[in-house]
Amino acid sequence: MTTDPATGPPSPDPARTSPAPPALTRSPFESETFTSATFVTVGRGPLLALAAVWLLTRAGMLLLLVRDSLGIGGVASEVYLLYRHWYGQFAQGTFPPGDVTWQYPPGAGLVIMAPGALPWLSYFQAFVALALLADAVVTVALAHADRARLTHGAWYWALGLPLLLHIPLARYDVQTTALAVLALLALAARPAAAHRIGGALAGLGALVKVWPALALIGTPRGRTTREAWTAAAVTAVTLLGALALLFAEPLGFLRQQGDRGVQIESLGGTGLALARAGGLWPGRVEFRYGAFEYVGPYVSTVGHLALFLTAAAFVWLVFWRVRARRWNPATPLDAALAAVLLFTVTSRVISPQYLIWLLGLAAVCLTSRATVMRPVALLLLPAAALSALAYPVLYEDVVAGTWTGLAVMTVRNALLLAAAVLAARRLWSATVTP
Repeated sequence: MTTDPATGPPSPDPARTSPAPPALTRSPFESETFTSATFVTVGRGPLLALAAVWLLTRAGMLLLLVRDSLGIGGVASEVYLLYRHWYGQFAQGTFPPGDVTWQYPPGAGLVIMAPGALPWLSYFQAFVALALLADAVVTVALAHADRARLTHGAWYWALGLPLLLHIPLARYDVQTTALAVLALLALAARPAAAHRIGGALAGLGALVKVWPALALIGTPRGRTTREAWTAAAVTAVTLLGALALLFAEPLGFLRQQGDRGVQIESLGGTGLALARAGGLWPGRVEFRYGAFEYVGPYVSTVGHLALFLTAAAFVWLVFWRVRARRWNPATPLDAALAAVLLFTVTSRVISPQYLIWLLGLAAVCLTSRATVMRPVALLLLPAAALSALAYPVLYEDVVAGTWTGLAVMTVRNALLLAAAVLAARRLWSATVTP
């Protein structure tokens, strides 16, 4: 305090009464360690550069797809032939009856039917346009999450997805990944209503392709978990009921999915391929259930082992959630990536499009400075490039089991396995280990 001789009463010291800087907004489960970080606002320059890179890379992906669609077979044939065939089945009011290639939850039908909303385009053109739209939505959402901090999520997605060449434009996994990405970003927001929105998006994604349900595995205990999980369950049950009323055979996919064997691109398939190349296993490759699978002795054992490991991964995730004691803003994001990685490497099927999921989840992790998944995200980039090299570039070698095909698949799957183990270890260390 200082005394003014002219007025008599003491006046407050200006240095002590200067207004305090506004507090940084933080989520309910964010610790002071992270609120004290200095964030740098991203200007228009980086955003314009991101937009330019996105346009250039997607133009290249589109050019590859158009070139591929001019021939017979190839990546584009799945949309041209299979998806369009399924669209015709839905137009008759039924899920594909008795079709062994239909192995997806009922919500996938919404994605297959969506091109019908663009009647001025052919089915193929409309499907690709919607895939590009979903890709753009993911990019914008990640850029928006990056807007207040110098992170790399949007750049990782923009540059990582083209490593898969034109596969993302001819599969519906980009749309599914968009639901998971938006769900995780909503869960990271502060308003309670956003948690319910995130849960609803995860529930919708689960009904489209199951795995987006894992986006909820790392939600903080308490109100956030209750609201998000309840919203997911209500959304999934409501949509399933609506589809069951409108279409016949909504659960027929369960029969086809249960009959699947060991695909040549899975970890188990790579083991069988190496054994066959070494003269230790007499099996062969057959086209079954819409994919190339191994047939022969011990294949069922390998398939059951994969299912056991998937169950073991689920048990580990539940155990992790029970033991976890520390949550930070990145924990839900990191847990989602670790969970999907564990379920991917233990799957009987590891198609190239599975890398779309992993790249999307890794990009979300990179929007948070608190993430522990940066080394995992780096491992996924060469894994994505090798996946595209295996299919479609060297797929004949992979099917034939040549040493070139074996080398590509062995390294790709080794990278995925290393990423899964590293993700689980870092998640445990960050949240459980004292």
